[in-house]
Amino acid sequence: MPAYENRYWWSKDGLRLHYRDYAGPADRPPILCLPGLTRNARDFEGLAARLAGQWRVIAVDFRGRGESAYAKDPMSYVPLTYVQDIEALLGELAIDRYVAVGTSLGGIVTMLLAGTARARLAAALLNDIGPDIDPRGLSRIRGYVGKAGSFPTWMHAARAVAEVNAATHSDCAIEDWLAMAKRLYRLNSAGRIVLDYDMKIAEPFRVPGNEAGPDMWRALSSLNDVPTLVVRGERSDVLTAATADRMVAALDDATLVTVPGVGHAPLLTEPALGEPIDALLARAMTVA
Repeated sequence: MPAYENRYWWSKDGLRLHYRDYAGPADRPPILCLPGLTRNARDFEGLAARLAGQWRVIAVDFRGRGESAYAKDPMSYVPLTYVQDIEALLGELAIDRYVAVGTSLGGIVTMLLAGTARARLAAALLNDIGPDIDPRGLSRIRGYVGKAGSFPTWMHAARAVAEVNAATHSDCAIEDWLAMAKRLYRLNSAGRIVLDYDMKIAEPFRVPGNEAGPDMWRALSSLNDVPTLVVRGERSDVLTAATADRMVAALDDATLVTVPGVGHAPLLTEPALGEPIDALLARAMTVA
């Protein structure tokens, strides 16, 4: 596992937010990794293990997740606020060019970032998300987000993760489920294994329309001349094949990769994604 530094920045409303900073050369745009709704910076450990050193990798915890502070106002747990938080980070680090890797919610934030400052984006990877969200997946996510639970051991947590995600990652062994549990959960002060996010993130998400943002097809169009890789899990119930095809058709410089045997969302370490991700990063180096 490559070394990283835990670093922090402040949001406009006074929250101390966290990111992992994996070192890489300064003459390449850094890779900014944005996680899904209930996930955190740990989700990108595998991707960072492959790319860190060759690229600077910045993996963030959105507010209310991981080591980032929880918001006093749960209605700030919406994409437009996350965009403001990321813009504050980019400003603090004086990053004027970067590659965005957005999984699910992180992909929505990526599209919105493109709408506000497209010139900063050297390339973008949208992982199993699009302007339209399949109602099946939306219903499934709304059914579990914000529901607290705890386990006495990591193995109990791993078996619970396996039960919920068996259809999504059918080839995982118990060691894989244990690793996933340690990305999803944390050990609390009482010695119990609990989900590593503020349960209140569910409050705005359950309001129709708050799971995405305003006119996401228009936001996607801001990526028109940005090298873009659209990743879809073959079994995804969030990004349909039709929406993925429409996304690629709507952009001048986009490629679609469907990861076989995987649902929502690919881990970005699957063999099918190695060459496409490398090709996207190569494009990020050549496009002005």
